[in-house]
Amino acid sequence: MSQINVWDKVDQYITERLIPHDAILEAVLSTNQEAGLPAYDVSPSQGKLLNLLVQMQGSKRILEVGTLGGYSTIWMARALPAEGKIVTLELDPHHAQVAAANLSLAEVQDKVELRVGDALEQLSQMSNEGVEPFDCIFIDADKPNNPNYLKWALHFSHPGTVIIGDNVIREGEIINKNSEDPRVQGVRAFYDLIADENRITATAIQTVGSKGYDGFVIGMVTS
Repeated sequence: MSQINVWDKVDQYITERLIPHDAILEAVLSTNQEAGLPAYDVSPSQGKLLNLLVQMQGSKRILEVGTLGGYSTIWMARALPAEGKIVTLELDPHHAQVAAANLSLAEVQDKVELRVGDALEQLSQMSNEGVEPFDCIFIDADKPNNPNYLKWALHFSHPGTVIIGDNVIREGEIINKNSEDPRVQGVRAFYDLIADENRITATAIQTVGSKGYDGFVIGMVTS
């Protein structure tokens, strides 16, 4: 059995043992596939991790950069208290339309503000609107802009805000400083910004599973 097949089977085992069957979440993934969305959704175990992090932190306000079909949005929305809210940003109108339907299916639409358009423009507009800081910020969009998203995340944070960045290992390519992949270079710049930013304490975790070899950064704003 190949190593990748082992990763898939272990992910399946974890899901079967620790994550209860959820017809709505499975329907969301099916809808995303049928709608032609790229298969960038987090895995069920990763979604459950986001859910647990939101609960453990007691988050009431979440910012998500990169909605896609709303799968991760649903996982986090379900962890919020009744008065909680997610602001999620999606560039593609088709993706946003699919996400809106999925959020309604999951009955979390009242907790979610879905904003459509360029994320950097949306973040600037939110600043102009005086949007309040967030307790948790999940960055999972175009990797070349990760450094810009991190700067905005700091703008919308307060001491104790948790910032999570997904897909930051890139199958190990992050150690290749000569990579010509703009996604890799965006992630490397993301690391550099975190390393030089004294307001964040952070670490990164490598992961393997149904999504291949990747990982995430998790940090906390300290001041």
